[in-house]
Amino acid sequence: MAARSGWWRVRTVGLRVFCGEAAAPGVTPPGPLPFRAGCASPAMAPAFCGTLLGLALYAGSLRAVSGAPLLYHDYCVIGAGPAGLQAAYFLQQAGRDYIVFERSHAPGSFFALYPRHRKLISINKQYTGKSNSEFNLRHDWNSLLSHDRRLLFRRYSRDFFPNADTMVRYLEDFASLLKLQVQYNTAITHVTLEKDEQAWNGHYFLLTDQDRKNYKCSCLLVAAGTWVPNVVNFPGSEYAEGYETVSVNPEDFAGQTVLILGRGNSAFETAENILGVTNFIHMVSRSRVRLSWATHYVGDLRAINNGLLDTYQLKSLDGLLEGDLEDLAIVKDKKGKLHITLRFYLENRNISAGINSITLPQDELDNFATRAPYDRVIRCLGWKFDFSIYNRSLRMMPGKGNIKKYPQIKPSYESKGTRGLFVLGTASHSVDFRKSAGGFIHGFRYTTRAVHRLLENRHHGVPWPSTVYPITQLTNSIIKRVNEASGLYQMFSVLADIILLRENATAFEYLEEYPIGVLAELEMQTGRKARSGLFVIIMEYGRNFSGADKDVFYYNRAVGEAQHAWQSNFLHPVIYYYKSLPTEREMKLRPPDWPLPRPDAIHHIVEDFLTDWTAPNAHILPLRRFLENCLSTDLRNFFAESCFLFAFTHQKLPPSCQQGYVRMQGLVGSQELRHHAVQAGLLQDYTHTDFLGDRPPDSHDGSQEQLIRDHGIPVRPLQHLVNAKDEL
Repeated sequence: MAARSGWWRVRTVGLRVFCGEAAAPGVTPPGPLPFRAGCASPAMAPAFCGTLLGLALYAGSLRAVSGAPLLYHDYCVIGAGPAGLQAAYFLQQAGRDYIVFERSHAPGSFFALYPRHRKLISINKQYTGKSNSEFNLRHDWNSLLSHDRRLLFRRYSRDFFPNADTMVRYLEDFASLLKLQVQYNTAITHVTLEKDEQAWNGHYFLLTDQDRKNYKCSCLLVAAGTWVPNVVNFPGSEYAEGYETVSVNPEDFAGQTVLILGRGNSAFETAENILGVTNFIHMVSRSRVRLSWATHYVGDLRAINNGLLDTYQLKSLDGLLEGDLEDLAIVKDKKGKLHITLRFYLENRNISAGINSITLPQDELDNFATRAPYDRVIRCLGWKFDFSIYNRSLRMMPGKGNIKKYPQIKPSYESKGTRGLFVLGTASHSVDFRKSAGGFIHGFRYTTRAVHRLLENRHHGVPWPSTVYPITQLTNSIIKRVNEASGLYQMFSVLADIILLRENATAFEYLEEYPIGVLAELEMQTGRKARSGLFVIIMEYGRNFSGADKDVFYYNRAVGEAQHAWQSNFLHPVIYYYKSLPTEREMKLRPPDWPLPRPDAIHHIVEDFLTDWTAPNAHILPLRRFLENCLSTDLRNFFAESCFLFAFTHQKLPPSCQQGYVRMQGLVGSQELRHHAVQAGLLQDYTHTDFLGDRPPDSHDGSQEQLIRDHGIPVRPLQHLVNAKDEL
């Protein structure tokens, strides 16, 4: 590594003194730098410039001691949490030069502390009734992707909602068993850029750790998560205890009155822990309660934590309030009780003068909701991304509105401000915030793999993995994926399978789990060509089925008829057909709430109570007919006899005949096969007398009779299929 990272330059920029370059042992420097000290003539250099040179060398020695030479890697990953380890796994499998920096002594440091009450809300389903490993990942929200079957989370815990300590142990094993390159006890404190036209992205990333050691890389993957507590400042906010430090011992709250600021899972988790010992709990937040089973967003309030909703609605003293926290104020009286008032009451008032000089809301409205004083106020407002370590040159800017806690990134998970900087894991959730699962392990394990595939194509010329099939396998390929794929299922409306049609629709190329936000860039991002049209397969909920104010349990909420599939409410597959790749402009002008631009054709596979889309009439047949209409072809498989007749009656043979019968492949007629066809009503019955006249069969020699029995196929008109079952 030293051979690639040994350059260091001693320079005092203000005086423009350049003292040349040094290189690591065995490395030839790129050449001497010009000596420009601003001297009038070379004769003055020993006197005047010598002093400056000494200062420069001293500064250089400090730099060398503090961090030089720079340690170079192609890829630097910040954070050894689930996303960082997942990225490391893919980089290692591809044989890339990488390093992961982790500030703690072990991976998963966030889970070593949080959630405070140690119960995860990510499900760990042990049994699904199926042995398909890909399908089972749909219901395993904790495992990372790897080839090692030992690293399935169900081997670490049997709890449906596992303990966070188990996650820590799992991540430690994931890093050690796979021998990932993680450098522990290394906190990156500063990141900046170094321009270089020869670099992959036109610049290098320079990283500095807590010991002032310096590192250099061509591509930076930020997987540090969101770990800085959200704090709202208002008068008296200093009296609020933070979720990150408040006691988790319920006995510490016995007989107390508690106000909780916030309404997410951390707030309800805290309330659930002390619900049985407090006088009462009030919870205040700007937004209304969002229940995950109503919004279909796993980050909203989960049922495991919503005990306070019961005690509130069943009038057991606890309660929920809506209000902007920035409008509040907390005043502490002499007994240590905390009184809630409004900020505008404190205008032109001196809080230090005492509570008696401050107007409280109940002084004017005697039934003010929070008129009772509180013993404790707890802040549970979630987390945000740490922007402090990134130099302005990286232009790492926070998002706007409800995604301001995340950095601004593109749908490809690349920073909007800096090429070559990708954000992974929880911090990348701005792409699908409140829409899909990209902020959680069961979602970002797939988006991390997608980013790796993008990087493999961009930097190493490795195209996006794909498989080529004959067109006759189109229906089967789609049905197989929508029934098994976990990435499509978890990252609904974000990741999609792409089917690229070959010329004349004789074959297709199948790409899995591509980010649909960059569909217009597909050819550039994947190294694959979309010249003859494409299908995009994604999973979607119904347009008007999800929301905090939606009744998701209304009568007749499910759709069962294939002709009404477009009205499906629950998660179901949707296939978009485009005759050509959508453009950037079409992506920007797509209809509101549509994940993709308006297609040339669209097909919904009707929702299924068992999420099993294999019903011949309800699922497979409508899909096949849709595909046939798009391709203007017949995707059915035919026996050799039918192909023989098609050859005489059609200008163009169906694909199965072109790829089978014409090439002397496929099913050959036999006595047993004909017998079953006759019984099914698909072939006419016949006897050998049709060929031999009136003479009985016994009058012919055995060889002729055997020849007719094995090879005689009657010529008959094609029968029309009488029902959908026959067509299948």
